[in-house]
Amino acid sequence: MRRIILRSFLLTLAAIVGLPQPHVSAQSKQVATASSDPLRVAIAGLVHGHVSGFLQQNQRRSDIQVVGVAEEDNKLASFYESKFGLAHNIFFQNVDEMLEKAKPQAVLVYTNTFDHRRVVEACARHGVPVMMEKPLAVSIEDALAIEAAAQRGKIQVLVNYETTWYRSNRAAYDLVHENAIGAVRKVVVHDGHSGPKEINVESWFLAWLTDPKLNGAGALFDFGCYGADLMTWLMDNRRPDTVTAITQRIKPDIYSRVDDEATIVLTYPKAQAILQASWNWPFSRKDMEVYGQTGYAITVERDAVRVRLPGQVEKLHDAKPLDPRESDSVNYLRAVILDGMPSQGLSSLETNMIVTEILDAARQSSATGKTIHLADTRRAGLE
Repeated sequence: MRRIILRSFLLTLAAIVGLPQPHVSAQSKQVATASSDPLRVAIAGLVHGHVSGFLQQNQRRSDIQVVGVAEEDNKLASFYESKFGLAHNIFFQNVDEMLEKAKPQAVLVYTNTFDHRRVVEACARHGVPVMMEKPLAVSIEDALAIEAAAQRGKIQVLVNYETTWYRSNRAAYDLVHENAIGAVRKVVVHDGHSGPKEINVESWFLAWLTDPKLNGAGALFDFGCYGADLMTWLMDNRRPDTVTAITQRIKPDIYSRVDDEATIVLTYPKAQAILQASWNWPFSRKDMEVYGQTGYAITVERDAVRVRLPGQVEKLHDAKPLDPRESDSVNYLRAVILDGMPSQGLSSLETNMIVTEILDAARQSSATGKTIHLADTRRAGLE
């Protein structure tokens, strides 16, 4: 019996982290794929620096087609038109005109965070799904308005995080949910770099990242959202009981209006999370430590995880490949919109409503010096 149990455990661990598996007979499974036709997408806004990465990585893909771009700043529009060789006739002054004339199947949002609400409400009126860059919103009020618009328009609203497509994060999640390391007790998430100005982001990107209205905060929102998203996912969308945050302006000569250093502490009945967000680190990093009752998993960049189990030394493993439908933002968007795959987890609206609630409470905690009890601010839809 003990040998059977041990074999079953090893099979589970092997499946999670991509180890060579003991021989087992299994039937191969076909992965459902979306339509072979390209997904017609439009871009709302060009002030978010991530739009360059999207265009660079996807301009030669045959499964996606950019059919419209809405940007009111003509100089910025001309810059991107020239840089990526985009057709002049796909550019529009506003989102509504773009939706009416380009008729996209989905809209990708690269505005400042404050404008997410406006874009989603426009897309909802036209019944067009949305995927935006993280985070969802600058406030819980805007998040509620986005949720209401999505329900009225019966549209999907998705949030894109770079870390959603990390094999290492999925491996850590699976180790938790297969009970390989026991129930979660503490999670520490690190997300940061030396600062947006220091890494030379575009001037138009820096302008709104350092605006407390347009970004919600500084590092607190820019990088704190990653940890809030991962922890909410690990905890199966359970809201934390309390949120406590400390922020600083270590470089006030550069970031005079927003924080550049933030720590958020979340508490649950039997677990705690520490979310570290920084514009002050010497190197860029995005990783996570998950400590369970019986073991731990520490992610290493995108594709590896350090694991320690009872009675064993720590071992470094390559994480197994992701489901092709969830391997990047385009594949995921196609699977949700064209194949009807349910939206859940890291990119889902449900999860990101809780993320916004955490960020909103963290901002309040930092401003007041008090711990925020979410039970005191409980609202319909987040029970």
